[in-house]
Amino acid sequence: MPIEKDDRVYILLEDGRDYLVRVTPGKSLGTHLGNLELSELLGKEFGEWVFTSKGKKAFLLQPGVVENIFHMRRRTQIVYPKDLGYILLMLDVKEGDRVIDVGLGSGAMCGALARLVGESGRVYAYERREDFIALAQENLKEWGVIDRVTIHLQDIEEGFVERDVDALFLDVPEPWKYLRQCWDALRGGGRLAIVSPTAGQVIEVLRGLGALPFVAVQVWESLFREYKPNPSTFRPFDRMVAHTTYMIFARKVFETP
Repeated sequence: MPIEKDDRVYILLEDGRDYLVRVTPGKSLGTHLGNLELSELLGKEFGEWVFTSKGKKAFLLQPGVVENIFHMRRRTQIVYPKDLGYILLMLDVKEGDRVIDVGLGSGAMCGALARLVGESGRVYAYERREDFIALAQENLKEWGVIDRVTIHLQDIEEGFVERDVDALFLDVPEPWKYLRQCWDALRGGGRLAIVSPTAGQVIEVLRGLGALPFVAVQVWESLFREYKPNPSTFRPFDRMVAHTTYMIFARKVFETP
């Protein structure tokens, strides 16, 4: 499929630096390896390359979830892809599901959830700050999933509008205060995921979960290490993103175990 006007293109330079642009004729992308006129991308196929003004190759690729997240406009901390992938699996999000996302922030998790629920599903996002909602809406529109999301400007202390949802993701500073509200919103067997960066927060959450009808409680931390993809000097990168958050999972039942 040829690249057209207004398409979003992930540009990977030959030295590994990357950019995400929308193809707008008349505009150019300035890089340390030379400029790139965006009109030159029109008619090219994804997987092809063009040359910058300095004669360096720029590969043209379709952006995915990870590229969207790392290149999104954000004003809040995001859930890193190394954690996000496992959270999506543990929540078992799939086509047609109804999912609540609490702590919309810049929209990274919401966008990933919306991609998975498909056209027949729905994500209900809750956020207390209007400025965060405005930014998240821009990102969700950019990714083409805004039509799958309902956004509430609301504090969740009073509970959720929705009931019998399949899954719920909670990313707030004091999640243990809202566990009852989460239980009320989930269907029987529904899945809950909570992220907390500190051990003290996790302990409070575990105490709260133990007082409510939740089972299958698990706590995980993901440590992910990237390696240099050079066959002659294959080894880990000197630096790694280690601890990012603790992930807590549970499922709703109707009697306290």
